[in-house]
Amino acid sequence: MKINLHEIAIREVVENYVDNAEEGVIGYNGRLNIRPKYQREFVYDDKRRNAVIDTIKKNFPLNVMYWVKNEDGTFEVLDGQQRTISFCQYVNNDFSFENRYFHNLTNIEREQILDYKLMIYFCEGNDKEKLDWFRIVNIGGLILTDQELRNAVYTGPWLSDAKLRFSKSNCAAYLLAKDYVVGSPIRQDYLETALRWISKGEIEKYMSIHQHDPNANELWMYFRNVIEWVILTFTVKRKEMKGVDWGSLYDQFKDKIYDTAELEQKIQTLMMDDDVTSKKGIYPYVLTGDEKHLNIRAFTENQKREAYEKQKGICANCGKHFEFNEMEADHITPWHLGGKTNSDNCQMLCKSCNRTKSGK
Repeated sequence: MKINLHEIAIREVVENYVDNAEEGVIGYNGRLNIRPKYQREFVYDDKRRNAVIDTIKKNFPLNVMYWVKNEDGTFEVLDGQQRTISFCQYVNNDFSFENRYFHNLTNIEREQILDYKLMIYFCEGNDKEKLDWFRIVNIGGLILTDQELRNAVYTGPWLSDAKLRFSKSNCAAYLLAKDYVVGSPIRQDYLETALRWISKGEIEKYMSIHQHDPNANELWMYFRNVIEWVILTFTVKRKEMKGVDWGSLYDQFKDKIYDTAELEQKIQTLMMDDDVTSKKGIYPYVLTGDEKHLNIRAFTENQKREAYEKQKGICANCGKHFEFNEMEADHITPWHLGGKTNSDNCQMLCKSCNRTKSGK
């Protein structure tokens, strides 16, 4: 991993500065991608923006910045985006500072700003080295998410297209899946979710393979298929559907045909069951039948003690005596057969018997 510190004058960074919807935000004579076209857009308020200009005019040091060096010799800003845009906009006469635009300054004042030296680290290396390094660097007090770190490494046309679909406010992915996916598009949560689903958790491997693809059509089609399957399979929308691992369920069950009315009736019944403490888990449960998703309510300590005293410490299965802490509570009638988590349905088994029963 190469990390080299460079002094670069502001005049070099603002050369041929462009900020528009078509080109994105570009500087350094076309070689620096200051803000990739569809990256999240945090905007400094006037106070913070003006503080950057004041620091430069007083010739005080700005914090170091970090640029990622791409294979083609171009760069992307990893850290320092808002500071860079602030001084670029000022030199571009987009706003005034202390009632003076850049063009209102004297020649000496303008040259002082343009000659101001920025301290910038150029970072280059293989994908793993970049990720490892980004994760240990304090990025200007703003903690980057794992997906934002990955985006800094796997840049290219595939990522730009993926960000267009998944990483912009009111993007296509958000409008389609906002009732089923948690998080924020601009913090890369939707992109990360889609990638986790399609890659079976191997996000970095998938991004590395597809980094130089011309578009992210495969990812978008897969994500859309998952959400459309959810909408068609579970016909009543509920808040508990948000954040379910739909990708995994889609991969397992997409080819099965369900009676959606019957499925909905099961869901209604489970939603009203007080013993089901994880309502979100109802959706994987009705497909898999695995009760672990439901987090069935456990017997209270009082219920356990009551059953223990009634049994006089005798295991209801093997008939041997045990101390209270050597036993575990068990449903006499299993929950899936209608048994409730109450005192009347509680029995104490020794740990060996209970675990043998649970394994059957």
